[in-house]
Amino acid sequence: MTTELLAPLDLAFWHLESPDHPMHLGALAVFEAAPGARTGADDEALLELLATRAAAVPRLRMLVRDVLLPVGGAAWSVDKDFDVRRHVRLVGLPPGDFAEEASRLAGELMERPLERGIPPWEMYVLAGGPAGDGAPGGDGPAAGTPPGGRPFAVLVKLHHALADGMRAVAIGAGIFDQIADARAAGTRRTRPAPPRSRLPGPWQLAGMARNRLGDLGRALGIGASVVRASRLDMRGTPALTAGSSGTRQLATAVLPLEDVRQVRRTHGGTVNDVLLATVAGALRRWLLERGEQLPDRDPRSDPRALVPVSGRRPSRARQGTGAGGGSGSGNMLSAYLLGLPVSEPDPRSRLTAVRGAMDRNKKDGPSRGAGAVAVLAGQLHPLAHRLGAPIAGSAARILFDVLVTSVPLPRATLSFGGCPLREIYPMAPLARGQSLAVGLTTYGGQVHVGLVADGKAVPDLAGLAKNMNEELNELLRATVPTAAAVVAAPAAPAAPAAPAAPAAPAAPAAPAATVSAATVPVERDMSALPAVSAGADLVG
Repeated sequence: MTTELLAPLDLAFWHLESPDHPMHLGALAVFEAAPGARTGADDEALLELLATRAAAVPRLRMLVRDVLLPVGGAAWSVDKDFDVRRHVRLVGLPPGDFAEEASRLAGELMERPLERGIPPWEMYVLAGGPAGDGAPGGDGPAAGTPPGGRPFAVLVKLHHALADGMRAVAIGAGIFDQIADARAAGTRRTRPAPPRSRLPGPWQLAGMARNRLGDLGRALGIGASVVRASRLDMRGTPALTAGSSGTRQLATAVLPLEDVRQVRRTHGGTVNDVLLATVAGALRRWLLERGEQLPDRDPRSDPRALVPVSGRRPSRARQGTGAGGGSGSGNMLSAYLLGLPVSEPDPRSRLTAVRGAMDRNKKDGPSRGAGAVAVLAGQLHPLAHRLGAPIAGSAARILFDVLVTSVPLPRATLSFGGCPLREIYPMAPLARGQSLAVGLTTYGGQVHVGLVADGKAVPDLAGLAKNMNEELNELLRATVPTAAAVVAAPAAPAAPAAPAAPAAPAAPAAPAATVSAATVPVERDMSALPAVSAGADLVG
C-alpha cells in the first residue's frame, strides 16, 4: 500500500481540529460568465470537468491512517475505494445577488468539518444568479460579462494537514487552466503513478530515534524563545477573541495593487508592510465604530497578529506533485508575530511601526520568537501532538489575536471551463479562541482580501471589509503627496486665465480605491510577500 508518514506539523493540524474549529483552508474563485445563457447541462459539465481534474491529482487520493510506529503517528495512504463524487458537488444558488449568495454559502460550507474516513477535501461549483450580478468583492457586473451569461464560482476546501498555502496553489494548478496553456478545457490529464511507500523500516526508525535526541536540543532552544516572546501578561482584544459559536461568514474586498505599490515606493518597505498597515488601520476604524476604547499610542491595547511564513519555494511546492499535487512533503512554515498598531491614530506612523516590527522579525529569523511555535511543532514526537493538541489549541488566544496570511498566485491568467478567473479570495481557518482571520492574495493587478470570521462574534464583518478600501485611501493621502489629489474630492473649477476667456473647469479626480469587480491585465509583484499558508499556521 502506498504510504507516507505525516510530517509533525501536519500531524499537529490533524489533531488540533475540533467540531467548532475545523482545520481546513479554502478559496472562493469567481469566474466570468460564458457567452449566452448557461443551462443546467452546462453546470453539470462544469461539475464533470472539476471531478475529472481533481481525480487526476495524486494528493487528493490520499487519506490519513494511524500507524503502529512511530507511536502516535499517522500516515497518508492511497484510498483504494476513492470515489471523486464524494468530494465534488454542484450547488445552485437562489435568485438574487450572486455576490451575496456566494459569500454566504461559502461561509456556511466552511463551517463543516471534513469527513475523516476519506481524503480530506471538498470542492463545489456554485452556479446561479442572473447576468450582471457582482462578484463577492464587487458592486456590479464584471467588465466584459456577456449579456445572458451567468457567473459561477468554485469553492476549494482542503484540510491543512493535506496542504499549506503553497501546496494548495500547486493543487489548484492541476484544477484550473492557464489561458496561455495549449490544453483544451476538459482534456483528461494523465494520472501520474502513485508514490512508493515511505513508511520507515527498522534501521530508519533507529535513525529517527538518534535524530530525535538532536532535535530535542533545538526544540528546547526554540521553546525558550517562544516563552520569552509570549505576551502572557498582556490582555488580548476582546472583539477578536470572543467565544466561538462554530459559525463562519465571509466578507471580501478588492484593493488596487498599484495604489499599494505607490505607498510602498514613497515610504519604502514591502508590499506586505503596506497591506499589514492597511489591515491595522481598518481594524482601528472598525473597533472605534463598535464603541471600543482605544487609548492613543498604547501598544498594550494593540491586537497581536500572526503572519505565517513558508519555508517552501514555489518550485519546491510543485516537485513531485504530478498534475498539481503529489504526495510530497507536508506543511513547511513558521510565523512572525507583531502588534498591529491600532492605537496609533496617524496612518504614516502605523506604517512605520509595522515596517519596523517586520524588519525586526526578519532579522531574528522565523525560528525565534513566539511565532516559531510552528517550528517547535516540527521538533516534537508524534505522541506529543496526539496528547497535547487540546492544550496547544487553547494556547492560541494567549499568543495572538488575529491571523493575517498572504498567498502568492501564478502570474498567468487562469480559467476554468473556458471562463477566465476574475477574482479569488483565500479563506483561512480560525484557531481556537480567535474570531477573525485575514487572507490576502494578488491577481489581475488587484489585491483580493478574504475576511473569515465567527458569525456571532463578528456580526458586522462587512463593515471591516469596507474599511479596508477606506484605509488604503487614507494611507495614500497621508503618504503620497500627488495621491492626495487623486483620492480627494473633485477639484474646484480653475480660475479664469483672462476675463474674456475663462479656463475650462478642472477634470474631476480619479475615483478612490473602491471594491471593484473589473478584470484588468495581470500585474503581480508579490516578491515582498512571504510565501505563506492560507491558514492559521501557529495552531491551524
